[in-house]
Amino acid sequence: MTDTTYIAYYFKVKPLNPGVDILIAELGQAGFESFVETTNGVTAYIQKQEWQEQILNDIYILKSSEDFTITFTHETIEQTNWNEEWEKNFHPIVVDDTCAVRAPFHTPFSTRYDIVIEPKMSFGTGHHETTHMMIQHILKNDFTNKTVLDMGCGTGVLAILSELKGATAIDAIDIDNWCYLNSIENVERNTCKHISVYQGDASLLQARTYDIIIANINRNILLQDLKTYANCLNPKGMLFLSGFYAQDIPSIEKECHNNMLKLEEKLERNQWVSLKFLN
Repeated sequence: MTDTTYIAYYFKVKPLNPGVDILIAELGQAGFESFVETTNGVTAYIQKQEWQEQILNDIYILKSSEDFTITFTHETIEQTNWNEEWEKNFHPIVVDDTCAVRAPFHTPFSTRYDIVIEPKMSFGTGHHETTHMMIQHILKNDFTNKTVLDMGCGTGVLAILSELKGATAIDAIDIDNWCYLNSIENVERNTCKHISVYQGDASLLQARTYDIIIANINRNILLQDLKTYANCLNPKGMLFLSGFYAQDIPSIEKECHNNMLKLEEKLERNQWVSLKFLN
């Protein structure tokens, strides 16, 4: 892996909720690829080669002075400092007293599932609401002997939990090279045997079918690819979606309805939502 230089932005946000979530969503659209939530805001990272001085010009929340107060500074972060940054900011979590997600330097948990993740530059430690809700979906549903797709796999945490829940064939796909490489590392770190990791997008799904599809991606990509997911879903299959807000549900549900998918369950956490559909 070649060394990469990143630009780090340190945002202070008032009020934190929903300010931080809105800011992260907008920064993600602008090209920022990794975020660490802090006690007073969020730190956002973007590759220097993708950065430009006007990068924040179209971030709407920064102009909403009546609703939010946001200040920031930024600096260049060399790649060699990245692991130290994560160790300072990545804390273990436990979901529903059943699944722990932690880093290698944390003490093991006695929960039923204890997943070890070295997140590096990837998204999906379980801290964000969308990943947290996806973990809840997996914990509540039967994955025994199922074929699974984890689309937009990030760190691979959802694919790993799927195998721990009994899935026998899992494809984990992410378009980002960091996520692809990090997922491979985390799959090996958790001694998983049934996960194949690929770099790419929905074009990789031709002629593939699954019993369960997990897609934790932003709203626009989901709307673009839902037809592909529906075509890949086996009869009586389950589709879990997240990465969007409650106000996005009508457009997501409409597209799913157009593809013969029925809404079964909704989870909501701090204005983020996760939906379960059946075909």
